Amino acid sequence: MLYWLSSLAGELSAFNIFRYITFRTGGALITALLFVFLFGPRIIRSLRIRQGKGQPIRTDGPERHLLSKQGTPTMGGLMILSGVTFATLLWGNLQNPYVWVVLVVTLIYGAVGLYDDYLKVTRQSVEGSGGRVRLLIEGAVALVATYVIVSVGEAPLSTALAIPFFKNVLIHLGWLFVPFGAFIIVGAGNAVNLTDGLDGLAIVPVMIAAATFGFIAYFVGNALFSEYLQIHFVQGTGELAVICGALVGAGLGFLWFNAPPAQIFMVDTGSLALGGALGTIAVATKHELVLAIVGGLFVLEAVSVIVQVASFRLTGKRVFRMAPLHHHYEQKGWAESTVVIRFWIIAVVLALLGLATLKLR
Repeated sequence: MLYWLSSLAGELSAFNIFRYITFRTGGALITALLFVFLFGPRIIRSLRIRQGKGQPIRTDGPERHLLSKQGTPTMGGLMILSGVTFATLLWGNLQNPYVWVVLVVTLIYGAVGLYDDYLKVTRQSVEGSGGRVRLLIEGAVALVATYVIVSVGEAPLSTALAIPFFKNVLIHLGWLFVPFGAFIIVGAGNAVNLTDGLDGLAIVPVMIAAATFGFIAYFVGNALFSEYLQIHFVQGTGELAVICGALVGAGLGFLWFNAPPAQIFMVDTGSLALGGALGTIAVATKHELVLAIVGGLFVLEAVSVIVQVASFRLTGKRVFRMAPLHHHYEQKGWAESTVVIRFWIIAVVLALLGLATLKLR
């Protein structure tokens, strides 16, 4: 909304600053952070009153969780989504179609997660809505989002897959790119969802990935920078840096309340939405494969579940002591804080590697 002040630039040069994506990204970050700081305590109190016992804790998970996490309010993703939405609407260019695609995917995925969390709380069960129905909704939303991204972009790049570390290598998928892009969005949403299992474990890697893609979106959407870095220029995607800034700011605010011992859990409401946002930004900026590097921690968590389930069904044996991966290390005796901090370190290293793909070509 504040972007419109730049229209006054002809009369008041001071408003020129609102034309700059970097300034508005910083503004979105601070706005989302302050929003969550200010309204977070009220949201937590309201959820605690309405939820009573909170979301049930898995009985097949680490035993200490039954004591340390029981009764903690959930649906904390509402705090994050509120901050991100408010900051994006305030600082973003609302004429940019990429902004709306990412924001709509984020909110719909958040609504799907919210319904799932609502069922868990009201039924006092770890089982939410049916997995197939949820995936069907996620897939449909992702297909529409990818179709819009392809339609807005310029052919043939809009339906091509860019390969990291190579200057001009493109795999032209045609309209097969639509289901591929949808797979990236759905996969990212559920991978972040699986990672969200310990206090602060998911939100910090999400912020790291969002900050990384903030840089990527800015460079990809800038003709000069993209030419210098020899990456593919996608007009309009620079505006997604504003959303990335909002994600980082809201994430920082949420971490204040989610730091051990957590006052509130993000759960599906937040994790599914944040993953969906990252996936959509990756598809829009033509850095789908780089997301697998930057979000490698999420990939590892998802793969650990897939491997565990497949191994048990085929052989009756488990590869890990418990899945997702963070629970495996808890069962090995690592303290929760040790698991969280070491996973954060991994996320930082992977983000740096992902940024390196912009220059190592």
